[in-house]
Amino acid sequence: MSDYENFQWRRLLLDEHRYAARVCTEQSAMGIDVAMQLDSLKRWSVIVADTGDLDAIERFLPQDATTNPSLILAAARNPKYRPLVDAALATVADIRDQEVRAERLVEELFVAIGRRILELVPGRVSTEVDARLSFDVEATERKARRFIELYERAGIARERVLVKVAATWEGIAAAARLEREGIHCNLTLLFSFAQAVACADAGVTLISPFVGRIYDWYRAQRGGADIPPAEDPGVASVTRIYQYYKKFGYPTQVMGASFRRSAQILDLAGCDLLTISPELLGELRATEGEVPQRLSVAAAQAMDLQRLALDEARFRWLHNEDAMATEKLADGIRRFDADGRKLVEFAFGLSGC
Repeated sequence: MSDYENFQWRRLLLDEHRYAARVCTEQSAMGIDVAMQLDSLKRWSVIVADTGDLDAIERFLPQDATTNPSLILAAARNPKYRPLVDAALATVADIRDQEVRAERLVEELFVAIGRRILELVPGRVSTEVDARLSFDVEATERKARRFIELYERAGIARERVLVKVAATWEGIAAAARLEREGIHCNLTLLFSFAQAVACADAGVTLISPFVGRIYDWYRAQRGGADIPPAEDPGVASVTRIYQYYKKFGYPTQVMGASFRRSAQILDLAGCDLLTISPELLGELRATEGEVPQRLSVAAAQAMDLQRLALDEARFRWLHNEDAMATEKLADGIRRFDADGRKLVEFAFGLSGC
């Protein structure tokens, strides 16, 4: 989707949001009991805010919140969060080594914003490991332990933190070890069925399959033509993963992520968790209607599915066979790394370093 198309699409969503909000206000004034989609959706799935914006989290009252380098960068650029940035800079001011200081700054910023989020949500916050560590098992483990150390030092129990790790083979291996230590993990940048199966076999707490980015890839293959909701490949991917997990009794939770439109969210009602941007949360809260359950444990358990056996070689082959997943995983790692670097440059720029 081009920047112009993205702008037009967002403007259309905003117009629809305003119209729905006006209708609901008028109905409420007439004493009509109005069921809103967001409230209805909460009956089937745990709602998670996909943002580092504290004001948005306070408005929509989600159970959990997720962050990533891109969202933390956006939050840090907001003048309202300047005190958090200044505090993080002060913490690392005496570190002479520039590379170590940059690494510590990112840790302090991520945890500072995570701590503020946890003042607003009753559940958990996801804090992401440096994308550059996506292929390093030991370094991923060290970073995860460092995040937990900083949270626990601030009086926050590790049960309220999910460490986000890219769903590479190495990331999944690191997460398996961390889970055995009581450090709970959210495996992100998940695009292939092989990634999902490997995560379940590893016993990770939660996975985040990216609905919207899958949709984007297939839409681009069609020359930008829209894909009908009933054929949405991102929704189909999450549905398949959910059904497989519930069929075989995996405790790993499925959290649909990276939505482009509300129809994708509604078609996954019943998924364990759904992490949703403030824009789409606003649309759902302003739109009237009951949301039916689309996914259920009972329906999944009644399906005739075959279990997939994976070792490293099989995982790498199956993931490599999926062109979309291979491209989007690599692209996601590069993008998160770029925003992590921008975050450091921005913060150091404020301090004159």
